[in-house]
Amino acid sequence: MPIGPSGAGPRSFVLIPGAGGAAWYWHRLVPLLCQAGHEAIAVELPGDDETAGLPEYARLVADAYGDRGDVVLVAQSLGAFTAPLVAAIVPVTAIVFVNAMIPVPGETPGGWWDNTGQAQAQMAAAQRNGYSSEFDLETYFLHDVPPEVLNSPEARQRPEADVAFESVCDFSSWPPVLIQVVAGADDRLFPVEFQQRLARERLGVQADVLPGGHLIALTQPDALALYLLQA
Repeated sequence: MPIGPSGAGPRSFVLIPGAGGAAWYWHRLVPLLCQAGHEAIAVELPGDDETAGLPEYARLVADAYGDRGDVVLVAQSLGAFTAPLVAAIVPVTAIVFVNAMIPVPGETPGGWWDNTGQAQAQMAAAQRNGYSSEFDLETYFLHDVPPEVLNSPEARQRPEADVAFESVCDFSSWPPVLIQVVAGADDRLFPVEFQQRLARERLGVQADVLPGGHLIALTQPDALALYLLQA
């Protein structure tokens, strides 16, 4: 089920990007949340900074929303490793994972791939659905992104430094708040069945499936906004 408003006032959606850390990733979602009367803060993270790992990311996210109340963390892909560290620093109302690398305590993003069996799930989905099992950006990230979005002069992406993948996700347990998982029905990097299993095994929740591939906030912003806002 989608998350609903916890009170009469507006909520603050704090949006954590995936690898590369570009806040631009959320640019199609932000106005939809704001038009509905809420606040949306897309956090820019220094993904290419070799001196900044998960602890630095968490502090930047926490600083971005300060003392706001009723905060929903929305974490895309690699951003899932930052979310529990943020929740340990400042209070949050809910956490929503989107096509996410859901961690367990003490895990590193670099170790997550083998720990979860991602490569096997990716290959099986490729063979089942008839696209290449060899990774490339077009096949696994950009296959459903509209050309006008890809060709936008504001489009931004940068590489993710190794230090983040080597950082330990140092948290002891998930906070006692609502946690939801969104899985893109056409995500080729993290196939939907893989995400559903991960949500069950690591969080004990059922993943909610929405249309779209891995970059769902770029490809299906209306569906994602409705999910976040619907009572």
